[in-house]
Amino acid sequence: MGGYSSEYQISLQSGNVVYRNLDKSKYHIYRVHILKDKWVMVDNEENEYPINRHDFTVDYQGAKIIFDVVFNAIHGTPGEDGLILAYLELFGIPHTSCNYYQAALTFNKRDLLSALKPYGIKTATSHYINLGDTINEDAILDKIKLPCFVKPNKAGSSFGISKVITKEEFTPAIEKAFKEDSEILVESFLDGTEISVGVINYKGNITVLPMTEIVSENEFFDYEAKYLGKSEEITPARISPEMTKKVAVIAEKIYDILKMDGFSRSEFIIVDNEPYILELNTVPGLTTESILPQQARKADITLPELFENAIELALKK
Repeated sequence: MGGYSSEYQISLQSGNVVYRNLDKSKYHIYRVHILKDKWVMVDNEENEYPINRHDFTVDYQGAKIIFDVVFNAIHGTPGEDGLILAYLELFGIPHTSCNYYQAALTFNKRDLLSALKPYGIKTATSHYINLGDTINEDAILDKIKLPCFVKPNKAGSSFGISKVITKEEFTPAIEKAFKEDSEILVESFLDGTEISVGVINYKGNITVLPMTEIVSENEFFDYEAKYLGKSEEITPARISPEMTKKVAVIAEKIYDILKMDGFSRSEFIIVDNEPYILELNTVPGLTTESILPQQARKADITLPELFENAIELALKK
């Protein structure tokens, strides 16, 4: 848990929820904080023990702890972009996430959308900007139209995202996004119903969980809406059975196309009865009030069952 991005505090919350909900009579559980300035195992008294990065072990109470499996609850880098997963795979340590390549691909919004378009998956119109590029505002806005969204290409929890209503807001939005990432996306505004769809491998079967409708009090589903109660999350979503089935088929298709594993949560906007994908998260929030745990509860899957399933599937890989 933890990580190097703006999401590290949320990741610590997710990790602690996982820690509290796992069966301690079945597993020896250790909380590992992966932070920019330290990698440490933290015990119940909040004492810290350095992780040996040469083999991902820790010396604790006179013994060397060798981990059988890692539950990955790191949002953002290095847990959700594939870095820590590749590191663990070098040591042959199983983990609860997808493969490192799938993690890197899905974390990069531009590359994810580019990979899905040939399969007929609908996406917003977008324009990609690298830090240092010459930016022709008129040409971009002529293509994308206003209002639009400016967002970091590789970031989560809506950090750095702006909804741009007027041309005067465009440059400040770009500057804000570049504070989070050196690559940004400008995307057309899709005016429709926002749906969050959890797809997981549950007991060996790809399972689409009950969907959540997002109704934000703010201009969009931003950080305040996600974490500070400025939104209404309705599970199951208030969409027709036909649309529910249509979105489920697309969400499962995406999971299959990308050869995903473990947890995933896709965000869609439904416009004129057509679902458009915005992004896919491979380490979604796992706090008790996060969207995917809400969906699991509606599917009669408890948090202990959800988390234990992830560990058992990882151990079988």
